[in-house]
Amino acid sequence: MKKRRFSTQQLLAFILLAAFAAPAIFYVVRLIDFGKADREEATRNAIAQYSPAAPAASEFLKEGELQLLNAKGDTLKKIDIELATNDTERAKGLMFRQSMTDGQGMLFIQDKEEPQSFWMKNTYISLDILYINQQNQIVKIAKMAQPHSEVSIPSEKPAIYVLEVNGGFCDKYGVKEGDKIVWKSLDNQ
Repeated sequence: MKKRRFSTQQLLAFILLAAFAAPAIFYVVRLIDFGKADREEATRNAIAQYSPAAPAASEFLKEGELQLLNAKGDTLKKIDIELATNDTERAKGLMFRQSMTDGQGMLFIQDKEEPQSFWMKNTYISLDILYINQQNQIVKIAKMAQPHSEVSIPSEKPAIYVLEVNGGFCDKYGVKEGDKIVWKSLDNQ
């Protein structure tokens, strides 16, 4: 059996190839092992740096009280509400909130009654989204909206109010389309 010998040129070519390939191999292995965590961290950093809503994941601010009523007028649940009454507050909504209790919600007050559409971008908690008309009747419920989703969630019917509560809230308290709300602002007391 004949031993194969490598020439100096072949050996040098192999060493150069290995030197250039090693960083690429390391990078690919790192992407496979750590890519998801790195991308998630980079996304969080980018949001914190460039999003106007990101710096302050604000605490719940009680600005009113709301009752959910069934068709008979019986109270299903009473909650404290935070109000979103202008474009800035409505755009921020519950973005970056880490948690909310079942006794809390956010009521969006729109400028006019028309079909509405919400999304879950930068929202960390699952929500039930209730669309409500001028007669205070729930016309559409979107249950368990997925955190961070950029998929539009339409009301399909005209609404002037939108109530966001924890995901699963409507099933837990028996809230259905056709039920009503009664609410008051603490400013009006």
